Amino acid sequence: MSSAQTGPNASTGLWIDRLRSAPRAIALPVGIFALFVLMVLPIPPLLLDMFFVLNIAIAVAVLMVALNAREPLDFSSFPTVLLFATLLRLALNVASTRIVLVNGHEGGEAAGEIIASFGQFLVGGNFAVGLFVFSILLIINMIVITKGAGRVSEVSARFVLDALPGKQMAIDADIAAGLITADEARERRRNVTVEADFYGSMDGASKFVKGDAIAALLILGVNIIAGFALGMISHGLSAGEAGELYITLAVGDALVAQVPGLLLSIAAAAIVTRVADTRDLTGQIGGQFSDPRGWLPVAAILAAIGMVPAMPQLIFFPAAAIAGAIWWRMKQRSLVPESEPEAPEEVPPDRIDIADVSDQTLVTIELGYGLVHLVDEAKGAPLLTRITGIRKQLSRDLGFVLPQFRIRDSLDARADEYRVLMGGLAVAQGQVRSAQLLAIDTGEVRTGHGVAGIATRDPSFDCPALWVEPASRDHAVAEGFMVVDPATVVATHANQALVAQSHNLLGPEEVRALIDDLKERAPALIEAVHPEPLGLAALTRILRALIADGIAIAHPQPLFTSLALALQSQQEFDAIVDAVRSDLGARLVARICEPGERLKVATLDAGLESAILGSMIDPASGQPLIEPDCGAMIAERITAMIAESRGPIALIVQPPARRALAGLLRQRASQCQVLSINELPATQPVEVIGVIGADENRQIEEARAA
Repeated sequence: MSSAQTGPNASTGLWIDRLRSAPRAIALPVGIFALFVLMVLPIPPLLLDMFFVLNIAIAVAVLMVALNAREPLDFSSFPTVLLFATLLRLALNVASTRIVLVNGHEGGEAAGEIIASFGQFLVGGNFAVGLFVFSILLIINMIVITKGAGRVSEVSARFVLDALPGKQMAIDADIAAGLITADEARERRRNVTVEADFYGSMDGASKFVKGDAIAALLILGVNIIAGFALGMISHGLSAGEAGELYITLAVGDALVAQVPGLLLSIAAAAIVTRVADTRDLTGQIGGQFSDPRGWLPVAAILAAIGMVPAMPQLIFFPAAAIAGAIWWRMKQRSLVPESEPEAPEEVPPDRIDIADVSDQTLVTIELGYGLVHLVDEAKGAPLLTRITGIRKQLSRDLGFVLPQFRIRDSLDARADEYRVLMGGLAVAQGQVRSAQLLAIDTGEVRTGHGVAGIATRDPSFDCPALWVEPASRDHAVAEGFMVVDPATVVATHANQALVAQSHNLLGPEEVRALIDDLKERAPALIEAVHPEPLGLAALTRILRALIADGIAIAHPQPLFTSLALALQSQQEFDAIVDAVRSDLGARLVARICEPGERLKVATLDAGLESAILGSMIDPASGQPLIEPDCGAMIAERITAMIAESRGPIALIVQPPARRALAGLLRQRASQCQVLSINELPATQPVEVIGVIGADENRQIEEARAA
């Protein structure tokens, strides 16, 4: 029933969304169509006055948005807005020209009150004054503002386009170093593209303003000449009457259009001359003029000019006083001390706090004094960059935010030695030559390569390697070596050690953050698990066990779903973990096998498996104890199978033996995934590559028969 109702409801919601967005979608086409109507069809003077007011309002609004923008890209639609505003002004010029030429002989009011007001009030009814005022506004617009803004736009577009490849390379370098995520890189690339498009568009949009000014001049000339002709020929006016009437209306019409054009030119100049700042233009200018040292000379110079006998003292002296008052106010403000933090309480020399004797950092990387330059910011701090990338990548893979790492020098370590500590315990250590590069043989190096260096082993993967001079880098790469710098050696080794101990990085604080995040998206799922029946400590223990078994919590919803289902039938810790593993068996298999491929598996001989299950039981863990000789034999056979198959394999055992064998092989053969038969998906194709213990049991039986 519910599924039958889903379709109509979804369709209704879709149509509602379309109806809501319809006015916005058709607003622009309707506006453009209205511009063509203004140009082609005659309109009444009252409607023309309303459009003139709209034109002025749009110009003022555009100017305010340009002045309040914190950076040019905050008004990235400005070139398109400038285009439409210019088209509106030109359409109004055409419409007003039609009304002036058709109805101008009837008087100023016949062309509309706006044009008549500009012609009478602003220029005093004197068309000669109006021509001069219009010419001055046109010169200011074209020669000063538009030309300067066009030049700035051209230079800015050229520099932005020239810097585009460098910015793209910088983004690629940051994402390769792990400093930013893929989403952050995508956003930065989008911003770079928008910036290039914006300045390129502004370079062309500045021509709109220049063309509009030229068009206004031509339209004024057409109105004057046509008005003279029509007034004297068609309406029988004298030359003086036609000139006074039509030129006044033409000048008023030109000024009505030129004032919004001047405002848009100022907005364009303000946008292209902006420098990116956290403040708007008013705050940026006000903050930079708040220095009192600039106002005292202003007051002194104004006062000195006012002392000249021919100067109007009643103007200069008050201006000097105002500048002096501003200086005094700024000076007093600068003398007020900023609120300083309270002085720390003086600690007695015999007092010891817990912070003095405890280290709250979970992961610490210690460096010998010869490796300190790897974290020197003056030299680029390459190790800091790589450690930051490792922390981000591990957090992304494991599914929780790792705590901050600490890097410090150690007087106990040798000059070229480093150590990775977790909770104060060293989990990895090694030595690097800070002035050389490590050339690692990954199996692709040609025999007789001739690369000279000091033989060693890669500390992360135990591959044969050479310490070579930086000058030999290209030679080593050409011979098939993978060449890395010392910072990468330390960071990679730290990464391997932390991956092996990743379950110890999860604590109650991280679990609490995970629960709070998941609760917003799946509250019912969290209620089924926490706080009942699992408290924070018990949930942390289970999640740590799952991470140790190779199940990350980067996708917590299916994991918590499996955990909630397991809690319905299991109460013991080990049984809950085994039930979750069985439910998520496909994830375990996916770690070592691509989709659709056959899983390479090894099994234990029935007799060997029975012997392991029948051996002594560890009273602490309840798991069978494997004899040392038997464990060494199993590890040796598994290692040989891994080398022969050239990739990871899975060891399939009975559920009671899985935990003991997993603990045996975790350190000796990390590329072997120990799975119980219950954890293997029924649809997964397998390829049995060996049975461990079959040959040994056959030899024992033959010896007994002999």
